[in-house]
Amino acid sequence: ASALTATPADSRPSPGILRLFDALATVPAILLNRRMDVLAHTPLLAVLCGPPVVGCNMVRQIFLDPKTRDVYPDWDEVAAETVATLRGSMGTFLDDPRLVELVGELSLKSPDFNRLWARHDVRLRSAGTKRMVSPMVGEVTLDWETLSVESAPGQFLVVYSARPGTPAEERLFGMDI
Repeated sequence: ASALTATPADSRPSPGILRLFDALATVPAILLNRRMDVLAHTPLLAVLCGPPVVGCNMVRQIFLDPKTRDVYPDWDEVAAETVATLRGSMGTFLDDPRLVELVGELSLKSPDFNRLWARHDVRLRSAGTKRMVSPMVGEVTLDWETLSVESAPGQFLVVYSARPGTPAEERLFGMDI
């Protein structure tokens, strides 16, 4: 069964991507669009950081949901990276009304977002390391890689992995979901 339950009308994953998600069931992975709306995620991602709701916006969640500060011990770093990545993903889509609305909303509701947005930092999606605290497995440090979905411009897949022999590998990837 697919990890996808529903999608925004303008951001539908292709059948091939959905089959890929079925194959990725044993790793934490999330499919996002350029606005960082959640299009799909694997069950292990929900174990890791709580179930993101398909259709919710990860930027909004990071800045407006106080629980994310518990999930990400390095919240300041995650927040700065998120804003720089959002700015980098805008590219030629500056007139996207949903993106303009998102930036406006967060600029008004989150002083942290407003401060980071004003820095004009730009980051392209690539790779990195992130520490997370999961209620089910405790603190883990995972590497992540971003893959562009060439068949659906503006969609990207973030896949997390643990380095061999680390506590994260033992605790997270040894789970039976």
